[in-house]
Amino acid sequence: MSTEEAPAQQQQPEQVTKPDEPPPAAAEEASGGSPAVEEKTLSNRALVLTGYGGYDKIKLQEKTLKSPQLKPGEVLVRVKACGLNFAELLGKQGLYELLPSPPVVLGMEGAGVVEAIGEDVKDRKVGDRVIAMNRSGMWQEWVVVPAQRTFHMPEEMSFEEAAALPINYMTAYMMLFEMANLRPGKSVLIHMAAGGVGVAATQLCQTVKDVTVFGTASASKHEVISQGGVTHPIDYRTKDYVTEIRKVSPKGVDIVLDPLGGSDTQKGFSLLKPLGILIVFGKSLSNCVTGQKKNLFAMAKTWYNQLSLNTMKLMQTNKAISGFHLGYISDEELFERTLISLLELYKQGKIKPRIDSCYHFEEVAEAMKRMHDRQNIGKVILLPEPKKKEEEKGGYTQVC
Repeated sequence: MSTEEAPAQQQQPEQVTKPDEPPPAAAEEASGGSPAVEEKTLSNRALVLTGYGGYDKIKLQEKTLKSPQLKPGEVLVRVKACGLNFAELLGKQGLYELLPSPPVVLGMEGAGVVEAIGEDVKDRKVGDRVIAMNRSGMWQEWVVVPAQRTFHMPEEMSFEEAAALPINYMTAYMMLFEMANLRPGKSVLIHMAAGGVGVAATQLCQTVKDVTVFGTASASKHEVISQGGVTHPIDYRTKDYVTEIRKVSPKGVDIVLDPLGGSDTQKGFSLLKPLGILIVFGKSLSNCVTGQKKNLFAMAKTWYNQLSLNTMKLMQTNKAISGFHLGYISDEELFERTLISLLELYKQGKIKPRIDSCYHFEEVAEAMKRMHDRQNIGKVILLPEPKKKEEEKGGYTQVC
């Protein structure tokens, strides 16, 4: 990203050093279990949500930790890159119920190197490059996670790509193939087509023959999303996407992926062909996050405009509505099967995470603002490694 594109003088997270106290997530992970590494101290940088509100509630804490005592089945990973998701924007405002109460280390996905393994870990070894996932706690240099929530990275995959893959691509894959049963010749409406899930869903649609993709995004992003596989890009800011879709496909579409909620869910349902399916996801709260802090008016407006119908209406229209929330899926076999399928598609060259930009932990406010303002095309990545002096002088964001 160029200097002109960088958000102007964002408030940076406060840096705190308390050698005798680990970050909240690390403190929990360090308790109990059998030793897996020799006794030594680790310098750990973590992004901690200290309360609900604006960007100033996220503090960069640098602390010295004792080597964690790993429980059976756990691994210690040194994180090289982390993914930023819409869930973190919700969590910052107290709108993501699966996030523990502050203080808590944010982050659900990352990639790095295995530094130690606990007992009963047979298929991971020190030095393995892995994708790692957890409900929270990934935005730090050192993290302890269950070995079953780590996955070997392909040799050609970068840490940034690996951190961009899990949440967005698993969400898109499960919606399209597990719920919607995407088949050749179908048509799909993807809202926010330039976002992380939007890019992932578009690429996955390209793995099936003759799928038509309608994608909403601002006009400045149309060239990129068209190159990525969107058949018909639509500028939702200047045109009515329902009208534009009807011009191309009078009968509508087979699948609608809806992260918006409110009146957009009503529009999406009206666009469905008979036997079509609308899937709401991302808590359908994209329209609610209008600023740094919780906007009760925007939430009330979205709630008031939500689609309301009964089962008789569904039968009469021969349409389906489904909801998807990756955080509430606890089937480990489904997790593993999905991510293995995605990694195989990556190896075949059929999918490839698009990295929008990379920000160091010190720049988390700028990273979140870029995503909140919908400036990104693809994934925003956070880097635990401290920002170098020459980067500070340059005043720009590193592009991966």
